[in-house]
Amino acid sequence: MKNSKLTLILLISCFALWGVVNNMTDNLVPAFQRIFTMDQSKAVLVQVAFYGAYAVLALFTSILVEEFSFRAGILIGLGVYVCGALLYIPACVHQSFDFYFIGIFVVAGGCAILEASSNSCMLALGDPKTAIRRLNFAQAMNPVGSLVGIFLAQKIILAHLNPATVEERLTLPAETLRGIVHTELVWICVPYVGLCLVMLSIWLYFLRHPIRTAVESEANRAPLRTRISHVASAMLLTAAPFALTGWLFPDMDKLAWMLCGMIGPFTCIFTIPSYRASFMALVRTPRYVFGVIALFAYVGMQIAVWTWMNAYCQKELGVPPDQAATYYLLAIAIHTANCWAGSYAMKWIAPWRIMAAFCVCGTICSLGTIYLPSNVLFTVCGVPFSANVIALVGISVFMAILFPTIYGMALGGLDPKCFKLGGPGMIMAILGGAVITPWMASVISAKESAFFSLVPMYSYAWDANLRSSSGALRASFFIPVICFVAMFAYAVVFRGSGRRRED
Repeated sequence: MKNSKLTLILLISCFALWGVVNNMTDNLVPAFQRIFTMDQSKAVLVQVAFYGAYAVLALFTSILVEEFSFRAGILIGLGVYVCGALLYIPACVHQSFDFYFIGIFVVAGGCAILEASSNSCMLALGDPKTAIRRLNFAQAMNPVGSLVGIFLAQKIILAHLNPATVEERLTLPAETLRGIVHTELVWICVPYVGLCLVMLSIWLYFLRHPIRTAVESEANRAPLRTRISHVASAMLLTAAPFALTGWLFPDMDKLAWMLCGMIGPFTCIFTIPSYRASFMALVRTPRYVFGVIALFAYVGMQIAVWTWMNAYCQKELGVPPDQAATYYLLAIAIHTANCWAGSYAMKWIAPWRIMAAFCVCGTICSLGTIYLPSNVLFTVCGVPFSANVIALVGISVFMAILFPTIYGMALGGLDPKCFKLGGPGMIMAILGGAVITPWMASVISAKESAFFSLVPMYSYAWDANLRSSSGALRASFFIPVICFVAMFAYAVVFRGSGRRRED
């Protein structure tokens, strides 16, 4: 029996929903940096919480969908998001960054379960020969959601930040500062809590309507008690390392804490023979293993570039934070158009060829962001443009189609028994956002770095408000260069998994 059109529409809408959340969260880094008067190394913990959740919960999701269904993963993902968004309310009341860290982790956990389930479900919905193209079309809705997320962040979150600088906030009376912070945090809550209504509507629909795919697992024929036991064990083993390490080592580095959370799901995978066999089959597949690495590089690069785009534009063009978000909005808009164009072009051109070409162009744009001057060339509707900022926007343009293409290439031709484990395993690579973003932040906030010797012609005068310098911001974009080169290598080496025609 075929899925209804409404089921497919709502499934595709999920791709837009996590795009909304992802890009609102990117803007929390500069927002929290100002609200809580912290530097990049602390503010970037927003991304550690968000993308660390993907790494921690990806394997749990694989067990969930293996034992039950893609639909169960989608329902639980939507429900976890709602619970996490509601945590933003007490975080606002207590004005606690640590409380927000937990709320962001739970919100991201919902997105992780939703994304891992939806991506693999979309690949399994139809003909395997058109799986990459089908996933690209579904993923093209993700940047549409990103546009909405950026708009919400710009008009609701960033627009309601008090213009007082870090230095001015430090001189304000405690009660006055507390009132300013409370107002700013309320406006952060508004879009996240508002999305709960949308999530709940989709949840209610999928609660009543099944999703039918061609992928059937032997585990689905196991007794219900056994399946519940496997999922409960995975849940317990996921939570236990967090609770134990958090209690024993309260000052532990947050990224290390996230990585400890991966111990439990891996333990569960290795203690169940069928999962262990699937895992070993995956690690013996080079196309899959290097696909995880390529996706790690892509997500880390994407999140890092989009996180620091606002600060780069503020420093190079002297624009305020809300106007700097305009460049982000433009970048995502062109990125979205290129996603659709690239997906359509796959009807005639092999996906790996498009991916390789985009990686070359992205590398050139990254180098332009580093080396091109910041003299204003023209102004559009009061928004100035320089050569280096145009190159910065170009990086986002050529990120299009990379995620779904890597995802589809890595999973192409896998044994059906490995498919449900392999898909969430790819989503685990989204940990790149929690690793590469802090790496880029360490360059941006540094006063000395090996990368600086490659950009000696720009100023390293310290900006106390942005906690960086022009030279440091530029030098940090060598990291996207490295990531684009890694993805180009994957596209070329594993091109055999692409098809010139998908008919």
